[in-house]
Amino acid sequence: MHDAAPIIRLMSALETLPPIRLTELTDCGGCAAKLGADLLADALSGLGVGPGVPAAPDELIAGLTPPDDAAAYRVSDELAIIGTLDFFPPLVDDARTFGEIAAANALSDVFAMGGRVLFALSIAAFPEELPRDTLAAVFEGAASKVREAGGTLAGGHTIRDAEPKYGLAVIGAAHPDRLLRKGGARPGDVLLLTKRLGTGLLVSGHRQGKATEPDFAGAIDQMRTLNRAASEVLVANGIAGATDVTGFGLLGHGLEMARASGTRFVFDAARLPALPGALDLARAGVETGGAAHNRRFVLPALSVGDGVAAELVTLAHDPQTSGGLLAAIPVERLAVVQAALENAGVDAWRVGRVEEGAGVGLE
Repeated sequence: MHDAAPIIRLMSALETLPPIRLTELTDCGGCAAKLGADLLADALSGLGVGPGVPAAPDELIAGLTPPDDAAAYRVSDELAIIGTLDFFPPLVDDARTFGEIAAANALSDVFAMGGRVLFALSIAAFPEELPRDTLAAVFEGAASKVREAGGTLAGGHTIRDAEPKYGLAVIGAAHPDRLLRKGGARPGDVLLLTKRLGTGLLVSGHRQGKATEPDFAGAIDQMRTLNRAASEVLVANGIAGATDVTGFGLLGHGLEMARASGTRFVFDAARLPALPGALDLARAGVETGGAAHNRRFVLPALSVGDGVAAELVTLAHDPQTSGGLLAAIPVERLAVVQAALENAGVDAWRVGRVEEGAGVGLE
């Protein structure tokens, strides 16, 4: 008869091992890991229009020239196919929650274009020694969000990597004449934002032991909330200009919209909605590495009014993960859109206005 004692001791030892902490395998997580907008613009400059660059087909109605939240290809007068992808290292330790947040963030670009989700494919990189249950939980969390978005997780690709990363390639559809575009803002429009700011501050503050657990939990709940309902309201009300606020921060994504629409975006610093605890962390000097890229990107085009508190400037530059939609709403439609968003259970804050001119302002 074999002695079962070694097996029992092994099982007991495994049960006492500390749980996998995904964030200990990374330097940074979420959209704060994005390449800076300043570096990205330089890297992509040769892929647009110019000598020796083949023209994009007429059917490609959204792509690199000008850049938008996703690519859109006109299949017919009634149908455009939307394609996008997004992935990043973990910003939380719970595997299922990581999958949910990564999926919600990737799905957001289809909603930022005014589309509906058809299906998604996983993009995954994990250490070989990561437990199978951990991998399964990431996939399960992502699949649940894809289903909530109205689509199906239909496959994907996984490679070995010492630093875990996860995200989705997402395919969606929309009417080609009802897309939400970065270039859809017009002078006189009011700027609405559908989620609070500060996820980068709270993720970084939590890593440093400075964010409280309730405040961090609030950020997690927001990051795994889809932008589907907000997108559907905007499309139903004929809104033309919108984007989602992610790694480049409110000012960075606002500047992209302003440039695409040939306008100037002016944000009211006192109206910026912050997640609980975010401003306290900004006052304490917490800031992500991604925020430094965002500051460099917007600096040549940014004006900051006298008396704007430093923590609000930090908040406006803070890289967001699975952030809200920033929409330019014509004044005559504002009340109807706000009521429709409220009826859909979507919070929305009036954060600024669109003017003639160029650049972005914080006043």
